[in-house]
Order: sequence, then C-alpha cells, then structure tokens
Amino acid sequence: MGKRKIEGQSRKPVSRKGESGKNGKKKIIAASIIIAGFLALIAFAVMIFIFDIGPVREIKSSEEEAKVVGSVSGFEVKYEELRYITLLYRAELDSDMGKYETLSDERKAEYEKALEEKVLEEIKSNYVVLSLCKKYAPNVPVHISTQAGIVNYVTANEFYNMGASRVVTARELSMTEIAEIRAKVPKDLEIECFVHGAMCVSFSGRCLLSNYLVNRDANRGECAQPCRWEYAIMEVKRDGMYFPIQDSKEGTYILNSKDMCMIEHIPEMVKAGISSFKIEGRAKSAYYAAVITNAYRVAIDAYLKNPSDDFKAPQWAIDEVYKVSYRDYCTGFYFNAPNEDANISFEGGYKRHYDVMAEVKDCRDGYIIAEQRNKFSRGDVLDALQPSTEPVVFTAEQLLDKDDNEIESAPHPMMTVKIKSDLVFPAGTLLRKEK
Repeated sequence: MGKRKIEGQSRKPVSRKGESGKNGKKKIIAASIIIAGFLALIAFAVMIFIFDIGPVREIKSSEEEAKVVGSVSGFEVKYEELRYITLLYRAELDSDMGKYETLSDERKAEYEKALEEKVLEEIKSNYVVLSLCKKYAPNVPVHISTQAGIVNYVTANEFYNMGASRVVTARELSMTEIAEIRAKVPKDLEIECFVHGAMCVSFSGRCLLSNYLVNRDANRGECAQPCRWEYAIMEVKRDGMYFPIQDSKEGTYILNSKDMCMIEHIPEMVKAGISSFKIEGRAKSAYYAAVITNAYRVAIDAYLKNPSDDFKAPQWAIDEVYKVSYRDYCTGFYFNAPNEDANISFEGGYKRHYDVMAEVKDCRDGYIIAEQRNKFSRGDVLDALQPSTEPVVFTAEQLLDKDDNEIESAPHPMMTVKIKSDLVFPAGTLLRKEK
C-alpha cells in the first residue's frame, strides 16, 4: 500500500512481513483493542454533543454550485438557498450572543427580519439551539437533525411539541420502525430520511475521528473520512512492525461502510410515510449533487404518476447513480440488521466511471458551443445530461476553437469549443465521457 497524505501528515505503508501471519490469537486481541478504542472515542463524541453544542451557523455555497445544481437537476435554485448549517461551539455561542446583545433594538429587528426572509429552514440537534431559534426567528421552519438520534415516536412527538415541523430520523432505523413513527406522530410532522450517499460508521454521524486525527471537523462538513483508511496494530516497543487486524486479499477496512442507494425502493419509502428523501452531499461536488438529485427526482415523479407495488424506476435513472464517484451500494439498515449484513466495503477509494468534459453554453448554427472541463478529442463519444431527460449519447465528429479553427482536441481548461451537431441542448447541460 502506498503512502497516503492527509493535511500534511503522512502515514507509513503497512508491512505484511514478519510476524503478521504467525499468531491468530494475537490478531484477535489486536482487533479487540482497536475496536474498543474506537468505541471509546465514539462515546466521547456523544458526550461532546450532549454538553458542548451551541447555535447553528449558516455558510453559503458558491453561485457556480447553485447554477450547476439548478441547471442539471431541473430545480429553480437560488444562490442564497443553497447553504448548509454547521455547528457552533460554546465559546462561539458566548461570542456571538455577546455581539448580538450589543446591537441596537433597530439592528436587532433588521437581523431578525433577515432571518425570517432569507433562511429557508433551520436544522437543529440540540434543545438550546431550538429554544434560541424559536425566540429570535419564530416563523422559520425548524427541522431536527439526524444527530439528535430520533429512533422512536416518543422523541419525535416531543420535538414536535417544541415547535419542530420536520424530524430527520436516525440512519439506523428500519423501514418498519419508520412506519411505526409515522403512524404515531401528528400528520403535519414531516419525516425525512437518508436515502443515498456515504454512511457513517458512528451512530447517526456522531464521530470525532476526523477531528482527532487531522483536525478537520466532521460536523462542519470537513470530514476527512478516516473510517475509510486501512488500519493495523503496532506494538509500542516494536516501532515499524505492523500487525494486520485480519488477513484479507482486499486489506483491512474495519470501519469502512458501503454507500447507501435506495433509488430502486421508492414504493417502500413512500408507503412507510417518508415525507422527504435526504441525499448525503457533504464534501461532494455540484456535479454529484445535480446528478443524484436528478435521478431521484425522475424516479419519484415516475412512481407518483403511476404508483404500483411492482414499480421500477426508469433504467436510465438507475444508471445515473453509477456515473458519479461512489462505493459499492447497499440499502443501509432499511431491510437488514447489522448482524445480518454489516455493509462493509473492502475498498479504500471510490469508483468513478465518468468524467465531465464540458458544459453547454449555447446551441446554434449546427454547433454545440461548450466550455471545457476536461480534455476530450474529436471522435470521442459524449453523454449529454439534461434535467429530467434521459441522457443523449453522440459522437464529437468535428471540433472548432472560438475562432472557428478546426482542432483535434480541447486541451485547455475553460476554453470555448464548438462541437458540430444538429442536437440542441439547454444551457447548463453537462457533456460526459466514459473512462
């Protein structure tokens, strides 16, 4: 295994020589030690969440991200609507609240008005945060985060009584358990569940591994995903001698889960009473968000138009989830308990079969006018992704530069390239190529 460098830190390669295969008992003990250590760390993470979380902080996305997600997914997405919420710790709470209290009554009123008008919803996982938001922005809908660990209807009802309009359930629930919650909470309390994306090894995403190892906060969208790394045990007095936790031709990935994908189970999720399908997108690209959102939008609309028990999403929409970076897919906890299927991936990296070559800017006079994203050449087969429409495959038979000179390839980043074709695509269409 080669060296992996994260935030300036290097990790030594794991040696499989020496004593790694001599003592099975030693391996079992080693595995027990590291698993116990990670459980202790996770328990510490839970303590931090209970005692030291403050208000949320809003961070806006870029205009480019809003444009790409909007154009490809078919949604009207405004720049200020694309944002995510991160956590604020106690010191920041004291600082921010102190600054707020120094404002004049007029400035406070302006601030609270801006909250009401600009913030689409507030995502919470803490009671103190909830009370502050209801005080300063009482008309903004409140959604309870998956990190609140909602696993039963009693908890969901309590958050409803405190003013929540939606709860995001813990990722560990089965379809049957979600249906029970739906049946025993008020009809106007919406239920949101994760349906696609990376699954965290810790309970509902409560993890400090990234913070501890590389000082990147997993709960502020910066997780370095150390759970995906390959691990081994090293005895203190035997520096450089590594003991694999288990022998496998794939390696040792005791914390590495598969990605969730529920696009082929739309009927079950609708019948369970899920109001909103949540796509995991932290640290993902605008392309990823657009492609996956588009695929699920098409699948959901197709089911709602023709609901039936034997519904199958359009095959092209299913194929789309394999055109982004992904790990092997699974259905999470919806149908199987962990002791039946641990959903472990034995690969440290992502699979990626397609790259974006260009973005369409215009179509006129028999040419597709595009802006280059990756090098492509004359004769390449391109896959055009439009909103809510099956991708169109065509061959780039002739390429021109911006001055109408014929070229063999488009090698320069962001260069304008003209592709001869009678096809007409809306601006924002993405042109991809299979690897």
